[in-house]
Amino acid sequence: MKNTWKKTIAGLAFLTLALSAFTGCSDQNGSGSGLIDTTSNTYNEAEDTTESATASKAAKTSNKSMSAAVINTSNIFTDRDLVQSPDTASAVKLTAADGKTLDITDEGVYIISGSAANCTVKVDAGKDAKVQLVLDGAEIENDDFPAIYVVSADKVFITTTAKESSLAVNKEFRADGETNTDAVIYSKSDLVLNGTGTLTVYSAYANGIYCKDDLKITGGTYNVTSAKDAFEANDSIAVYDGSFTIKTNKDGFHCENSDDDTLGQIYIAGGSFDINSKSDGIQGTTYVQIDGGTFDITSSEGIEATYVQINGGNITIDASDDGINASRKSTACDIVIEFNGGDTKITMGQGDTDGVDSNGKIIVNGGTIDVTAQLSSFDYETSAEFNGGTIIVNGEEVDEIPQSMMGGPGGMGGFRGGRDGNSGFNRNPGGDFTPPEGFDGGDFTPPEGFDAESGATEKIRERKESDEKPDGDFTPGENGESQSGGRKGGFMGGQEGGFPGGFGEKDKSETGGYIER
Repeated sequence: MKNTWKKTIAGLAFLTLALSAFTGCSDQNGSGSGLIDTTSNTYNEAEDTTESATASKAAKTSNKSMSAAVINTSNIFTDRDLVQSPDTASAVKLTAADGKTLDITDEGVYIISGSAANCTVKVDAGKDAKVQLVLDGAEIENDDFPAIYVVSADKVFITTTAKESSLAVNKEFRADGETNTDAVIYSKSDLVLNGTGTLTVYSAYANGIYCKDDLKITGGTYNVTSAKDAFEANDSIAVYDGSFTIKTNKDGFHCENSDDDTLGQIYIAGGSFDINSKSDGIQGTTYVQIDGGTFDITSSEGIEATYVQINGGNITIDASDDGINASRKSTACDIVIEFNGGDTKITMGQGDTDGVDSNGKIIVNGGTIDVTAQLSSFDYETSAEFNGGTIIVNGEEVDEIPQSMMGGPGGMGGFRGGRDGNSGFNRNPGGDFTPPEGFDGGDFTPPEGFDAESGATEKIRERKESDEKPDGDFTPGENGESQSGGRKGGFMGGQEGGFPGGFGEKDKSETGGYIER
């Protein structure tokens, strides 16, 4: 969210759209090219770092040249990452049993089946070992320890088959020495999820799936219910494909390295996502880049990172805080929200909310952005460019990027970023807006009784102190004009988009904690 008071900006600087790709934050090796058959069970293990089909898929799903992508996607997924049905001819078969630990210390393919309570599949192999766990109807339900625990390996693959598998932890996790094992699947090494079947994960008190390094998902169906993050990684998350149904008290996808703020990127090439989260649907530290996929996100904030780039996909967000938010989480990149393609539809709840909120820049080069917001559709701190695409605010197409000035009909008042990069102050926004008498776009004089420190007028302070709310439900007027709205303090985008406003505080429930099945 933005500050409660923003200074008037005399003019907005033009942006220069980066024409060369930024490299991703994590180390990705690879060379070669070409689209491979992802259903084949053959691959050359010695060539596990060859370039994958990522660039080819991105070209099909994106409306924008990938040369301007903020993440280098050419070598994220390896050939083996994308193989959904592995060769199991020489696989070792293991059966889950009550109270047992299935120890895996050697590289290879292991088929896990059976139903058990308090059973852990533990991988503690060499640093160069690649281990593949094929879940073939495995059902493991534990009290307080991960169902799959990766202590050491180069990379671990968890692959589903046509037989549905389920993993659950019902109580608070216990530690393994100094390791806080707080996920049903807990991995200290790179982790790849793929396959042709369904995996159901339930975590009553903590995370669903956690990876200390790079997490990749290239196929399969995942039903995750968790008290904390459903999918979490330290360095990067990359999704090539898959179907995801997520219910969480925290974030759907979360990528953050507490020791290095230049890590923590999320890349999505495709997939189907149904995310219901109490915090963020998707949160990255550095970049979140979406090239394709279908998203249905209900959350406090839909998508959040320092730099958010939408190149494709069909994205529907129903948010109670910000639909898409860019804020300073990393020192590795600028604060930007950039649209180059896709269809993005954002519906905002009442209160101090923004459809698209950047603490830096907003750039629209293409795609369709459809925002329904009773107070603020767009909000940015430095500048905005509208170079192409379609923007719809409260059902009406606009030819500028609206700028919220702490209120107004759907954020339609105040400064705007015009089409073709015409950024700057618009002295005559059009419509029924009439500037206050004597207002010439120069120094702003707050309304009588305004307290700059608290960001409120005496009338608003009285309302807050009495905790009184206006009668009836909030209803936007014609053309989206606010009848009772406006934010806490500040100049409103239009005379009628004004006081009283800012009543009450949003209900911010604590994240985490026990979650019902």
